[in-house]
Amino acid sequence: MLDDTTFALLELTQKGYLCSQILLILALRDQGRENPGLVRAMSGLSRGTAGQLGVCGTLTGAACLLSFYAAKGSDDEQESDLLPGMLEELWEWFEETYTPQFSGITCGAILSDGAEPAQRCGAIVAATYHKCQEILAANGFDPFQGLDA
Repeated sequence: MLDDTTFALLELTQKGYLCSQILLILALRDQGRENPGLVRAMSGLSRGTAGQLGVCGTLTGAACLLSFYAAKGSDDEQESDLLPGMLEELWEWFEETYTPQFSGITCGAILSDGAEPAQRCGAIVAATYHKCQEILAANGFDPFQGLDA
């Protein structure tokens, strides 16, 4: 049985969105918002930024997702003191979860065996999205209420 996140992820993948974009689309949807400019910008993190050479776009996209809730976004805001720890927790979890499976956290490493990106990456995106929700909640952030919602 598919949960709501997995169903939305599949739908977004079929529409041509990439890993980092999907993470922010889901966060925006949680807040009842849209931001096409942000979604377009997130594409730059997909595919390891440089054709599978860089860190997985799901990890960098997830870092952006956490920052979406906790970073400075205007002159009258301050970055949350919790953000560095949240980012560190995300990075450590991602490395501990995926390095043993794929010998690294670059897109190239994750897809080195020729796996179909939609299948392999979809599961990683879903797990990472859930981890971000867990990190946000543990640090007192409501995923349904952004700073400027």
